[in-house]
Amino acid sequence: MPAELTPVEKAKFVAAKKAVEFIEDGMRVGLGTGSTAAWMVRCLGERVRSEGLRITGVPTSSRTAALAREEGIKVVTLEEAQWLDLTIDGTDEFDPDLNLIKGGGGAHLQEKIVATASDQMIVIADAGKEVQHLGAFPLPIEVIPFGWMTTKALVEEMLASLDVLGRETTLRMNGEKPFVTDEGNRILDLHLGRIGNARQLALALNQVPGVVENGLFIDICDRVIIGYGDGRLEMRDLGTGAVARERVDFVEPANVFTDLGN
Repeated sequence: MPAELTPVEKAKFVAAKKAVEFIEDGMRVGLGTGSTAAWMVRCLGERVRSEGLRITGVPTSSRTAALAREEGIKVVTLEEAQWLDLTIDGTDEFDPDLNLIKGGGGAHLQEKIVATASDQMIVIADAGKEVQHLGAFPLPIEVIPFGWMTTKALVEEMLASLDVLGRETTLRMNGEKPFVTDEGNRILDLHLGRIGNARQLALALNQVPGVVENGLFIDICDRVIIGYGDGRLEMRDLGTGAVARERVDFVEPANVFTDLGN
């Protein structure tokens, strides 16, 4: 392993490496977006090349699609796959009930569609993503460009009646221009501090005109794999309550550790 990898990147790698072990020949797999998911795609590509693993990947963003093709993974649309055996994705936060905040990379709409079209979802994360209560990470909501300022005002008004610490809402920017999602929409980031009732908030946000989808993933994740910088990992299964711990060997082919561009 190159010496320049930080402990956080090592943690992401060990979680990703373990997650791809759950992928079996012939599976249709949702491929997440983000720096941790990029490690997963790299590790999966290594299995495809070294083992001849035959899988079909459904990417959750144009970035992931490009990386998967580069790794030799067969890529199709969700319409072509219809239903998936498994989705593996990262997260920005997760709580003890494996509820998530996602969307730091701006792909939570496609990520949520793909995850809910899967028999199960595995989330991979470094230990720093675990929280007791969601909300420290800004909650993204995807909104259509038309009337987005009205949508923003309605969201802020709605937040006043909910159990959150903060109500600041900002338009996500890409340099001097608004960030644009793969669907051509914009993203509002909600700086809430702490979310008292994530389920209630998720339902309320999607009732606001102009909101396409929010970054709260409630009752979607089945298992989380948490990586640590020293090679340890922990797996938690929501259905059974089982917790397993092990260690991953860092020795890998050099091409897995090339620049991920994230």
